Amino acid sequence: MKKFNLIIDGKSVSTERYFNVINPATEEVIAQCPSANIIHLDLAVEAAQRAFALWSAVDDSVRAQKLHEIADAIAQNQEELMKLLTMEMGKPLAGYQGIGSGMEVGGSIAWTLATAELSLPVEIIQDNDDAYIEVHRKPLGVVGSIPPWNWPLMIAIWHVMPALRTGNTVVIKPSSLTPLATIRFVEIANQILPPGVLNIVTAETGIGSAMARHPGISKIVFTGSTPTGRQIMQNASSNLKRLTLELGGNDAGIVLPDVNVTDVAPKIFAAAFNNNGQTCAALKRLYVHEDIYESLCAALAEIAQAVVTGNGLDAGVDLGPLQNKDQLDLVIELAEDARKAGGRFLSGGRQTKGPGFFYPATLVADVSDGVRLVDEEQFGPILPIIKYTGINDAINRANSSPFGLGGSVWSSDIPKAKALAMQLECGSAWVNTHAAIQPNAPFGGVKQSGFGVEFARDGLTEYTSIQTVKIQK
Repeated sequence: MKKFNLIIDGKSVSTERYFNVINPATEEVIAQCPSANIIHLDLAVEAAQRAFALWSAVDDSVRAQKLHEIADAIAQNQEELMKLLTMEMGKPLAGYQGIGSGMEVGGSIAWTLATAELSLPVEIIQDNDDAYIEVHRKPLGVVGSIPPWNWPLMIAIWHVMPALRTGNTVVIKPSSLTPLATIRFVEIANQILPPGVLNIVTAETGIGSAMARHPGISKIVFTGSTPTGRQIMQNASSNLKRLTLELGGNDAGIVLPDVNVTDVAPKIFAAAFNNNGQTCAALKRLYVHEDIYESLCAALAEIAQAVVTGNGLDAGVDLGPLQNKDQLDLVIELAEDARKAGGRFLSGGRQTKGPGFFYPATLVADVSDGVRLVDEEQFGPILPIIKYTGINDAINRANSSPFGLGGSVWSSDIPKAKALAMQLECGSAWVNTHAAIQPNAPFGGVKQSGFGVEFARDGLTEYTSIQTVKIQK
């Protein structure tokens, strides 16, 4: 069994205690990871602070080139990273419609390359006889990254690359449930970056909160649950840290009666069940007009009954297990509550027997707002389908959620769908697709889904402060 170590100041660091990492498909221990303590965190922050003086001063083109080199190195180690992701997170190597570990590593490469091409040039806002004024974007210092367990490598890339690109240094703490691919990525990147620029600490508890409180960390970027985001915000107030919080979501999709059901059903299913439903911006509530309600239910059920759930290392598997038992238990609990509320199960609905945290692709019709499956973020392979009559009612019900990450409208009338999508209270609104994020389009939530923006130039600015320089003539 492989034992992983921390990476601090470019060196491999062992600890007194290690914790087990479990394969959710087999419930077997696959590796051991180091349990960092506050001393390790202090060492990592100190290393990052030392490295910041040099890294922030290097030419912008050098940092861009380093990101290109990291992308190449990730590509060279793609097969190893894919296997680590599948073993620790559960997602198939390929997956339904190609959404699996291969996509995650490929996306990590694409985001790294896209971020390398971004820049924040000096902006001249006045140059006349009175004065010359320019605006600079300057790095903040040490960035603390806390990514989640559902897309462990790709979200780590989303956090780390813009931080590095803008001249910051990083201390990253991955989820203790899925730390392996992230540790391996940091090992690979440290063969390219100067020592101390990118450090990693792992632990089961305590370190994330300590990072939020740490006076040597200037910004926290966190992706995860809303309750944890609130705790980070409270802890970060001690030194007024900058924050980017991408939190929970309960995304609604609204299907108008003019759609071609045969055409949209596979797209809707993929939007809801990508990564086995364990995606913040996945489609989690489906509102369908009464005229096509039964036909769309039938089309989705046919797809759900055909998908293959199993060990992600096996060929032909579409969906893997839930990543952990707590998430499996939540899905089971929500399903049973929906059953008691009169939900009609079109597929799935019962836990798979045998080892592993498996639950089949489940569709539940004839439920509505007020049922837990509709009101709460399920974060698993179960989708409520809600019938509506009037579009204004559907929009109001979609917006009644405290979350506001994403939403979608499905229709053959594009102008109408766009107008309706813009009424949704969410950070990203899609038409005839859902969760379609890309590195050149800003992404972030509103309401209880957090604040701050990731991706594109807007996301890059989140890792900087503004300095205005005025020269009086």
